Amino acid sequence: MDPDERILDPHEEPTPIPADPRDAPKPRVRRTHLSLFVRDPEASAPWYEDVLGMEVTARGPQWVFLSFGKKHHDIALIRAEDGAVTGGVGLQHYGLEVEGDLDEWRRLYGMLLAKGVPVVKTTDHKIGFGLYFTDPDGNRFEFFHETVTDDEEGKRILGLHGAPSDPVEIEPLRG
Repeated sequence: MDPDERILDPHEEPTPIPADPRDAPKPRVRRTHLSLFVRDPEASAPWYEDVLGMEVTARGPQWVFLSFGKKHHDIALIRAEDGAVTGGVGLQHYGLEVEGDLDEWRRLYGMLLAKGVPVVKTTDHKIGFGLYFTDPDGNRFEFFHETVTDDEEGKRILGLHGAPSDPVEIEPLRG
């Protein structure tokens, strides 16, 4: 259980659900962050600084916050319980849409290989290209290069092709 969560007392009522789901509040997300369990936040943080170009913005005994430079934190690394295992049910990957052209994306591919980062796959999503890789704790990330920038067209293409993730051979650029 997350440290901020709690179990309701036996006589405590949960938050009521509106009778009509259309009356339920809907989030209007302005910014996001990702919180990951890792074996050792202090040991993992340098990987995020080196590979993702992040900066540490805050730290505590059980956590490290990192930023891409525009927010106070974009990724939080939280110490996992002893014996925690990787995989199974949970986060499949965290997509990071990168700026620049396809050659810049290929340079990032070359950088990952040069740093010995495990690359899982490269895919053609028909709306862009995905480059999947893992951090030292096995958390999967994607560098995403968007090729279809109109969201309505992107939705149409994803629906038409069934949210494709077709393997694609892309030559990394090194140096």
